[in-house]
Amino acid sequence: MKLLTLIALFIGTFWVQAQTTITGTILDNHGVPIYGANIYLEGTYDGATSDDQGHFEFTTDEKGEQTLVVSFIAFQTYSLKAEVNKMKGLQISLKEEINTLTGVTLTAGTFEAGDKAKNAVLKPMDVVTTAGAMGDYIGALQTLPATTKVAEDGRLFVRGGEADETQIFIDGMRVFSAYTPTANNMPTRGRYSSFLFNGISFSTGGYSAEYGQALSSVLALSTINEPSQDMTNISIMSVGLGLGHTKKWNKSSLSVNTSYFNLGPYLKLFPDRNNWEKPYENLAGETVYRYHFNSGTLKWYTAFDHTGLEVHQEDINYDDKIRFKLTNDNLYTNVSYKGVLANDWIITTGGSLSYSKNKYGIVNDNIDQEDISYHAKVKLKKSFSRHIKLSTGVEYFSTNFKEDFKDEADFRFSSEVANTMPAAFVESDIFFTNNLAMKVGLRSSYSSVNDNFSLEPRAALAYKTGKASQVSVAYGDFYQNPANTYLKFDKSLQPAKAQHYIFNYQYIANGRTFRAETYYKDYSKLVSYEGLFAEYDSNYKTNGYGYATGLDIFWRDNKSFKNMDYWVSYSFLDTQRKYQNYETEATPYFAAKHNLSIVTKYWIDDLKSQLGVTYSFASGRPYDNPNSDAFMSGKTKSYNNLSLSWAYLVSQQQILYLSLSNPLGFQNINGYQYANSPNNAGVYDRRSIKPNADTFFMIGFFWTISTDKTKNQLDNL
Repeated sequence: MKLLTLIALFIGTFWVQAQTTITGTILDNHGVPIYGANIYLEGTYDGATSDDQGHFEFTTDEKGEQTLVVSFIAFQTYSLKAEVNKMKGLQISLKEEINTLTGVTLTAGTFEAGDKAKNAVLKPMDVVTTAGAMGDYIGALQTLPATTKVAEDGRLFVRGGEADETQIFIDGMRVFSAYTPTANNMPTRGRYSSFLFNGISFSTGGYSAEYGQALSSVLALSTINEPSQDMTNISIMSVGLGLGHTKKWNKSSLSVNTSYFNLGPYLKLFPDRNNWEKPYENLAGETVYRYHFNSGTLKWYTAFDHTGLEVHQEDINYDDKIRFKLTNDNLYTNVSYKGVLANDWIITTGGSLSYSKNKYGIVNDNIDQEDISYHAKVKLKKSFSRHIKLSTGVEYFSTNFKEDFKDEADFRFSSEVANTMPAAFVESDIFFTNNLAMKVGLRSSYSSVNDNFSLEPRAALAYKTGKASQVSVAYGDFYQNPANTYLKFDKSLQPAKAQHYIFNYQYIANGRTFRAETYYKDYSKLVSYEGLFAEYDSNYKTNGYGYATGLDIFWRDNKSFKNMDYWVSYSFLDTQRKYQNYETEATPYFAAKHNLSIVTKYWIDDLKSQLGVTYSFASGRPYDNPNSDAFMSGKTKSYNNLSLSWAYLVSQQQILYLSLSNPLGFQNINGYQYANSPNNAGVYDRRSIKPNADTFFMIGFFWTISTDKTKNQLDNL
């Protein structure tokens, strides 16, 4: 019996000596103990779970070098390869997992619109269902903060910047002529059909190093990657007709759209303030072809349009109304490819070509313009880890602008601006944790027309302050060549420069979005000249300067009220410039200190209808009164406009639509025109610049024929 006891004690002692005890503590990156972490030796069943103090302890029979694995939800898996007898008293700190769905994003200065955009403030449907926008994506974007309503122009004016300080891209390729031409004091529209786009990124400042030649803003449009089914869209409107068709195959698809607009019939029934010789007429067409390879997608987008009009308009310097005639032909095409290369590199490449030809007749003067431009780009992007993403690329721009001027006395002046611009950029997204991320970038470019080389650093930082909130800051240098209206007279003019400083707060949760953003922009090297107009013999310099600062607020709510969706935008703008022929630093004519938009959409089940209401307000804009000693001291009255829309579902695929702008008949004044010379009393006479018509309406019938017989155009109205 004693012998058996001795044998048992010997075996037990050997067994204990053969086992190894592994101990340690699991902490997060802030030093807080993690409860419930899973700890084990790889390839074995030996392991444990950490307690409420983060401690763990377990024994193992394994010998030699082993791999210890620690895992816990929302943290990166940790592994340690070492001798098991050295795995004692370990202190392991887990790093937070970078989660693209719940982590911080860089949002300073950017509004996203799209079904897949994580921080989208608008959906594709919003872009074309906003009352008063008349189906134009530019009109819908003007209800967002940071924009100023310049009713007589119609383009995007962003944060104290002129309209040409915003550049537009389609599928990453530059659009050189994005707006339809029009007569003086008549608002323009975006050239391209809204229903072909499913994603919009509207950067109101501090944008990526991928983009250049824009002092204020970048609008990036993305065409639909893949339609859901075959369909045909038919539109019959009081101002024109439209026809579109989409055909889908196994690996490819084709969308074709054409439209014709003619304001002649409408103006016969509802004349405006002008005498029309030939009312506005536009014929346009677009096509998108898509082909899906095994590792990428090719898209080919082409759009053309022809516009013509002739009108006689009032002018304070003429007894009779002056003649304005316009003919425009425009072609834009781009090809883009996005795919995956070896080693997980993502390539985005393509090119665009733009051709625009304008013929103007103003009184007895004639102006012929031709602009041929193209853009080519290659961009590479790769995620090197969960923490670092790198993108880099090169691009090449070429523009050739020609203008021939001839007046009634047969004076002729011809000019040409030819410019090539190679550029390169590199940018990195760095995710330190789920709560902290940074973007740093650098862009460089060379402009041949004025022999200028520029370096443009960009940076942004975002910190997540809560589950649904975050703050972010951004900084950047931005350069842009002077407009061709100046370069055609003086090609040595250097690019203007703007520096952006932005602070942003954003909250998105439960169908509600709140954004508040403050900014400061510093302008330098703006074009200046002497005289009443910029002419061929003016003395041009780039010594102008200015600033813009303000606050933008956005609130959207689609949960508080059943079947109702609304948003409110407010912008405060303080800006001044000393440029062009300004006598002193002053607020430019296009800048309103206060801008407000309230957009509401309400669905009525019983009536199968969507009602839309948009109210727009802008405080008075400055103008210069030559009868006053103070420069730009005048102020127009405030702008007010209420727009209504009604979409009625006649059947699942047939819609009756009505849009009415300014039914309350607000008597808006866009500014004043003063005579070039004083009258006998030494006073400069003036006339008010009013909208062409105080109210405007459009009625249309939209019919969709689709494979599933349920698709309709409600999201395109």
